[in-house]
Amino acid sequence: MRLFSRRPTVPVLRFAGPIGMAMPLRSGLSLASSAGAIERAFTLSKCKTVALLINSPGGSAVQSRQIFARIRALAEEHDKRVIAFCEDAAASGGYMLACAGDEIYADPSSIVGSIGVISSSFGLDKAIQKLGIERRVYTAGTNKGALDPFLPERADDIERLKAMQRGVHEVFSALVRERRGARLKDDPDLFTGAFWAGADAVRLGLVDGLADLRGKMQELHGEDVRLRVIPMEGGGWLSRRLRRVPGMAAGSQPWGSPGSWAEELIAVAEARALWSRFGL
Repeated sequence: MRLFSRRPTVPVLRFAGPIGMAMPLRSGLSLASSAGAIERAFTLSKCKTVALLINSPGGSAVQSRQIFARIRALAEEHDKRVIAFCEDAAASGGYMLACAGDEIYADPSSIVGSIGVISSSFGLDKAIQKLGIERRVYTAGTNKGALDPFLPERADDIERLKAMQRGVHEVFSALVRERRGARLKDDPDLFTGAFWAGADAVRLGLVDGLADLRGKMQELHGEDVRLRVIPMEGGGWLSRRLRRVPGMAAGSQPWGSPGSWAEELIAVAEARALWSRFGL
């Protein structure tokens, strides 16, 4: 009789790592890299639940919102409930992904929130001046060289950047208010970029409770529920094999070349900086 048993199967989408940040030998989270998996998750099973596992410190606002929008569109099209679970972090763009869930759960030690926008760089103009290096930039368009780290800052450039950040922040904040609604508490720090551990996130209404994926799915669908993780890796058999060969990642330079090492190190440093903001 077990051969013909109909155990409920919950598709699981795991979004792990920085969003929109691609490295030479690995792709960052983006709609392009996750669209196929998202589509499969909503068509794989007759179960009315799709689960999201989120472990991301954020990244691209555009890719975060595009992934969010695709999940919500398919949830409405297939009339399915989406439940999100926060792992180490669901922060910034990671929290935007979590908001695709009709319900959000976290671990007591999960880091949640960081509803804000950040841009960072370095000012190296004084350093190259001390080294006797002259920066030469030629543009057609007075703002084309804006925020060049090797040139002194200009007040107009900074104000333009801050205006853009305010616009993106307003979009992010509106999305959270729409998705969380009356569950959000009136706290002055909620949209300042601050972040909290799981229990405080529950208190503020950023998440609905403390729970783990398997326990919650067993509560909803019974002890014999089956969880099926949908792999994010795209492409066919050959492209997957090539991505495992050093130097054969799409768009990368030959492995071992100065360019490939430099790109990889910069990308790793940027990813590490995103995680380190949350002590991870």
